[in-house]
Amino acid sequence: MQGMQTLTGISSMATRALLAELAQAGTAAGAPPVALQAAGGVDVAKRLRGGEHFDLVLLAEDALQALSQEGRVGPVRAFADSCVAAAVTEGAPTPPLRHADDLRAAVLAATGIGYSTGPSGTALLALFERWGLMDSLRPRLMQAPPGVPVASLVARGAVSLGLQQRSELLGQPGITLLGDLPAELGLTTRFSAALGHNAAPHAQALLDFLCSPDTAATKRRHGMTEPT
Repeated sequence: MQGMQTLTGISSMATRALLAELAQAGTAAGAPPVALQAAGGVDVAKRLRGGEHFDLVLLAEDALQALSQEGRVGPVRAFADSCVAAAVTEGAPTPPLRHADDLRAAVLAATGIGYSTGPSGTALLALFERWGLMDSLRPRLMQAPPGVPVASLVARGAVSLGLQQRSELLGQPGITLLGDLPAELGLTTRFSAALGHNAAPHAQALLDFLCSPDTAATKRRHGMTEPT
């Protein structure tokens, strides 16, 4: 792909580090180079609806499907699955998270609970509603602004418990990662990829690489798995 025009891409914050590494590997393997941006998923969708164009767009599947139905991106392809995980401030006690009851006890004991504007935050609020806990938890809930990692709230002690995609908590300073939330809760987000409206023809090669089984090991290293 020598001499080929650099593509443009945008993703939500949850996949920014993974996408950057994969894009670099793809270029080394012959896919076209890409200049990447990342922002909160809500902001990405707003920018596309405002008329911005990118060759590649990577977001939570529900958000991307909506943009596809509006004709702002092409057909949607599954990219990776990501579990929601929990973290506490470094040095704080580490409660178990083996079962749903463990999470329920942890959120009830927390002095503050950080969550995101993304799909994990939406799913968590729905879970708290199903559990009938919203009235008691609402004063302690703190939503991180778009593009701000929940880990930063945990690290500075603004909240005692942070809940977000594992990929966004991995490697963040000042926190202890407790692990994924119990599988029985079903709080897994699927991230998907699509070509933008009027994407460059050679963008297809990059999309094919990103969604290929060859990227599975890199996805695992970043706290995600191949879509199932």
